Amino acid sequence: MPTSPSTEADALVQGFPPAASGQARILILGSMPGVASLNAGQYYAHPRNAFWFIMADLLGLDAAAPYAQRVAQANARGVALWDVVHRCVRPGSLDARIARDSVEPNDFAGFYARHPGLRVIGFNGGAAATLYQRHVAARVQAPAGARLCMLPSTSPAHAALRPEAKLAAWREALADALA
Repeated sequence: MPTSPSTEADALVQGFPPAASGQARILILGSMPGVASLNAGQYYAHPRNAFWFIMADLLGLDAAAPYAQRVAQANARGVALWDVVHRCVRPGSLDARIARDSVEPNDFAGFYARHPGLRVIGFNGGAAATLYQRHVAARVQAPAGARLCMLPSTSPAHAALRPEAKLAAWREALADALA
């Protein structure tokens, strides 16, 4: 069960299981869900996060549809959602506050064994990519032929790019796997 910290002292957080179908071609990896997502029990629940705006454009799904429907539509198009970190100590939502020695990565060996058709492993932001390199890459081999891809963070904390610029970068990076 995902947990959310109620105080700075109670900062152990646990993420969600993967949202994936057996036909996943693209795995989008965040670092660890933020407080808004943990409280809602949903990936990318913060209202200013651009993720569902981007998925609506790329996949033709309704960004205003109920969460379960959006996830099902993304899965039907071959897109899986997960995070690098299974559990960690992190007060608040900022990736920079993750206690480095507390990171417990998700079971990528198991996920990759169940999803050998992955073509792209996309990191939603630099923190996800860094955490993957630090805690997963040396221990677990990605599926043969899968391309690792750095994507601009959809987080509202990453305000250097407008949502339209983020969308353009995501579209370019994922076009071949979505075709």
